[in-house]
Amino acid sequence: MKENLNLTIYDKERIVDVCKALSSPIRLDILEYLSKDPAIITDVAERFNIPLSSAALYIKVLEQAGLISVQPIPGSKGSQKLCGVLVNSVNIDMFPFLRDSKSNLLFRELMPVGNYFDYKAKPSCGMVSESLDLGFEDNIAVFSSPSRFKAQLIWLCHGYLEYRFSNSYIKDNEFKRIRFSLEICSEALGHNNDWRSDVSVIVNDKDLGLIRCMGDYGGRRGRLNPDWWNPASTQYGQMATVEITENGCYIDGTKVSDENIYSLDLSAGDFIKFKLEVREDAEFCGGFNIFGEKFGDYPQGLQMEVYSD
Repeated sequence: MKENLNLTIYDKERIVDVCKALSSPIRLDILEYLSKDPAIITDVAERFNIPLSSAALYIKVLEQAGLISVQPIPGSKGSQKLCGVLVNSVNIDMFPFLRDSKSNLLFRELMPVGNYFDYKAKPSCGMVSESLDLGFEDNIAVFSSPSRFKAQLIWLCHGYLEYRFSNSYIKDNEFKRIRFSLEICSEALGHNNDWRSDVSVIVNDKDLGLIRCMGDYGGRRGRLNPDWWNPASTQYGQMATVEITENGCYIDGTKVSDENIYSLDLSAGDFIKFKLEVREDAEFCGGFNIFGEKFGDYPQGLQMEVYSD
């Protein structure tokens, strides 16, 4: 399952990389070739009758744009690189702030990633701020430490983080839609661009559906990452959205549940519970990384928005 690459005008460097990668007919041909089956670089060179060095350069540009993954594999003559397509489509939402103004945004609440209410974490796990590691890696004790409020990147192999958003605004105002957004990817040793994980989304104790993370992304530095962060580690994630409307729930634009703003009792009690969980019996139990506003590609942590339409 390949992901849809969703970009906005805020992703300037990423858009430049993608447009550069797509601006060459030969690179487009290579993408089409790899979309059918993964192939090693030697196969690409032979298929298009080009020098191996040229094929490697084309592959590097496509990889830097995040359009393909490149993984070393053992071969008869040493290590080779297996290339495969990562995306089904590229969507550029140039002016999301204009869309929001037309969509009648009523209220926005930003949630720091370390401000979770409850958790369960199993190694590999850990967290860092923008300036240092917060405790030893795989030390679960850091998840209950006050230092967690400084977190800008949190990862775990399986378990959950539960956040609580205020519902005081929706108690006193009419609304039609709530939207949660976050930057997330799976969790592998170091990084692995082809490492799937099924992250369950639970709101007010009701399962809504899955965010399917396609990889633990690396190979290039996250746009916001500090210089000290290890370039071999996780670098950035995908922007995931969860929308709850009068008609159902949608994850990244796809309807996943008939639960709605009424059945979820969003205005009951004092808060809305928003939980992300990787279960040990998931089809792809690949953990997750969740990014704050100073890590990854997007300058935000978790975000909840309330709309009148």
